[in-house]
Amino acid sequence: MNTPTKRLSVVVPVYMGRVFLRELHERIKKSAESVFSDFELILVDDASPDNAWAEILTICKEDPRVKGINLSRNFGQHYAITAGLTYATGEWIVVMDCDLQDVPEEIPNLYKKACEGYDSVFAQRHDRQDGIIKRFQSWIFYKFFGYLTNTKLDHSVANFGIYHRKVIQSILSMGDKIRYFPTMSQWVGFRKFHLPVTHGNRNAGASSYSLLKLIKLAISNIIAFSDKPLKMFTVAGFAMSFLSLLVAVFYYFMYLMGQIQVKGYASLILSIWFIGGMLMFSLGIIGIYIGKIFDQVKNRPKFIVAEKINITEH
Repeated sequence: MNTPTKRLSVVVPVYMGRVFLRELHERIKKSAESVFSDFELILVDDASPDNAWAEILTICKEDPRVKGINLSRNFGQHYAITAGLTYATGEWIVVMDCDLQDVPEEIPNLYKKACEGYDSVFAQRHDRQDGIIKRFQSWIFYKFFGYLTNTKLDHSVANFGIYHRKVIQSILSMGDKIRYFPTMSQWVGFRKFHLPVTHGNRNAGASSYSLLKLIKLAISNIIAFSDKPLKMFTVAGFAMSFLSLLVAVFYYFMYLMGQIQVKGYASLILSIWFIGGMLMFSLGIIGIYIGKIFDQVKNRPKFIVAEKINITEH
């Protein structure tokens, strides 16, 4: 992370967000200038297919406080956030999405609360403007993720918030190849507060997170942050072994009492299929963990920058 030279950095990952960039820049500029004498806006293009990079270049040329980072391919939202945080020079760092549902006018309120002695102030969307399906998908994701990782996650809290530099440095120091900013910002600790904020309407486009992508994201992060699935199958294996012993004793006494006249074929086949399915499923879970370990030990970069503008290395 670069040497701090600014009071505020605003990091925004950009994907399918070209239509929002001009308004986003103006609103962030007004909001930041009302509190900070100097700031920077870092726009990270995650290989957006709507040619957002061209708009980012234009804005950067008009306003040198805006910094542009163009990734070499689509790495994903949380890797784009990591890229922006790596180049951020602010003492305080705001992370927000580009679709204007994270309202830039809330930045002064987040900073005011942080000045009360908090290192992280998370924006809590008390009245989400998403559709019913999107909210339901989000609720399922956080419930599923929270249960399997033994963490308390609030579905009304996402990336939006303000974080002291030491919090961001701690997040960047985490060597996890799988990046998920909300969980990482919770995991590092420090003094934190959840501040209710206004959640804006999405006036154009649609979220790139489908239910399938959310499930995939949940599975990847569950593997990265928890070994609970392995423990669950250990308990399930023990329970099945104990149940099998009880069933064996039961049938042994039934045999001694002469109650079993015909040896069961269907029950035998069903038992084999059931046990075989459980074994294959549990081996699959173990295989996923091994695959993630393989990805980790390869130690490939978390992101690759193809171009950058208005960024000076310190």
